[in-house]
Amino acid sequence: MDDDLLLKVLVVGDVAVGKTSIIQRYTNDSFRKDYKTTIGVEFALKPIEVDDKCVNIQLWDIAGQDRFIGLLRNFYRNASAAIVVYDITSPKTLQNAVKWKADIDKKVRLPDGGIIPCILLGNKSDLRETEGTTFIDPEYAMELAKKSGFIGCMETSAKTGANVGRACKGLVKKVITSMKNSQPAQTVVKDSNITLKGRSQKKADSSCCN
Repeated sequence: MDDDLLLKVLVVGDVAVGKTSIIQRYTNDSFRKDYKTTIGVEFALKPIEVDDKCVNIQLWDIAGQDRFIGLLRNFYRNASAAIVVYDITSPKTLQNAVKWKADIDKKVRLPDGGIIPCILLGNKSDLRETEGTTFIDPEYAMELAKKSGFIGCMETSAKTGANVGRACKGLVKKVITSMKNSQPAQTVVKDSNITLKGRSQKKADSSCCN
């Protein structure tokens, strides 16, 4: 349909934080323990309905290995939003999430020149039931997210599905809201992964998925 939206959403973060698992949980409602490390880039499509509009979310799974990062930045082009993932049991992955966000801010811009909205997801929340494991304080992660310009921060579990759908749909709603506020009426955005017709058409705070 002409009124459908296609949104390109980057999913980035360090190796083994669960990027692929989050994508599979969201798109197929499935989980496996034996996902192989992503080599290069893979993507999946998820159609949803938001505000009576069909939105096709194209989730780009970007490999986290250092040797690929320089090459893979080419795939950032025309992204509408990003999900940055860290492992709640690994402080290093949270610190690197801030670096991923800064890199996206430098490499990707919206048609109006603004930075794309990014949400920070702390994956593997199901492990909080595991004794003897050290976890990142969610309030610390949220504060770091605010300082780094993320539009929201939430813990998720690809294994159980907790908050995965809520976070993704909340991000998409913010993108659409931003588009409504920034695009003039009867505008078609071309040469990007956003297609919008017939209507003027982004997670500004930590409660973005409410």
